[in-house]
Amino acid sequence: MNAPTIAYLTDIYFEPGALNVLPDLLHRFSVKRPLVVTDKGLTSLGFSARLGIGSVPVFDEIETNPTETSVVAGLATYREDICDGLVAIGGGSSIDCAKCIGLLVHHPEPLAHYAFLNGGLPRITANKPPLIAIPTTAGTGSEVGRAALITMNSGRKMAFLSPKLIPNSVICDPTLTLELPKGLTAGTGMDAIAHCVETFCSPKFNPVADAIALDGLHRAYVNIREAVHNGSHLGVRTEMMMAALEGGLTFQKGLGFVHSLSHPLGGLKGKRLHHGTLNAIFLPHVLRFNMEACLDRLDKLARALGAATRMQLPDVFANLNTEIGIPSRLRDLNLSMDELEGMAELALQDHCSLTNPRKITLDACQRLYQDAF
Repeated sequence: MNAPTIAYLTDIYFEPGALNVLPDLLHRFSVKRPLVVTDKGLTSLGFSARLGIGSVPVFDEIETNPTETSVVAGLATYREDICDGLVAIGGGSSIDCAKCIGLLVHHPEPLAHYAFLNGGLPRITANKPPLIAIPTTAGTGSEVGRAALITMNSGRKMAFLSPKLIPNSVICDPTLTLELPKGLTAGTGMDAIAHCVETFCSPKFNPVADAIALDGLHRAYVNIREAVHNGSHLGVRTEMMMAALEGGLTFQKGLGFVHSLSHPLGGLKGKRLHHGTLNAIFLPHVLRFNMEACLDRLDKLARALGAATRMQLPDVFANLNTEIGIPSRLRDLNLSMDELEGMAELALQDHCSLTNPRKITLDACQRLYQDAF
């Protein structure tokens, strides 16, 4: 079997047609009966059959923002079908759900016991079945991320953080993104851009991640328009998948206020708001908020995008949102002011607030929700 294209945090097989390596990877990890974790949309498009691993159990009860209910149901399927490993194929929702299914295979419930805000990080051990992640979108970076975001039965979206949650191997095959619709291409692409921007601005010291973030941002910014408007272009899709992967590789620095604001809204019952779209809406507002706290960083971002000054960056991203069809306001997502009630407190408590370059206050959270509305 060929050597991985990249070995940074985990093994990554990256090229058009890389999906063909899956049977060999399962053999390497001694997985004879994997549970395929995906969503019904991909099942209907025949993605499970394209894996080339025969007839295996499939769990596709995954929602736009994965839930505790889905994790528990997936765990039941894993045990009923006597599985010995996991293959997650889809967007971040499928991959995050698979991470937590794998966690609970050998870690006693409840799932909330392992949430970051509940002190769960040291409780997560390496005792879990092998997980192979196969992204079909270009945005979340979850395939190389140490986090899983799950909407709990309480309605709160919680983060599960540990390097031990990073998949054992990743297959990045850009051909799997050729059928991604325009709206999802735009939303997931802006998710990748937000990752690169926020990790680069994080105050943590990690020059390697900084370099990766700048490269990923440039790739995404140059190619996202063409990806949205000409989705059959494999070269552009390849660039976007690399940008998304790079955004995920930089998670080691932590994210920031954009994600702190987005995460609570992702837990709203009955809404299923797209995470990347929320990030795109908040990004210009957060850049204005952070401006004076990371002047040098924003200067470098401006140069990477060909902007004249850092002061132009918020408008650069706002204009990009318009070009690719991203709504400009929260109200355009059929949200009401009443639904924003209590969101500021949750945003302040979010784990991403810890690595924002400017200290976040409750007043700032309330103000940015209002500004974005």
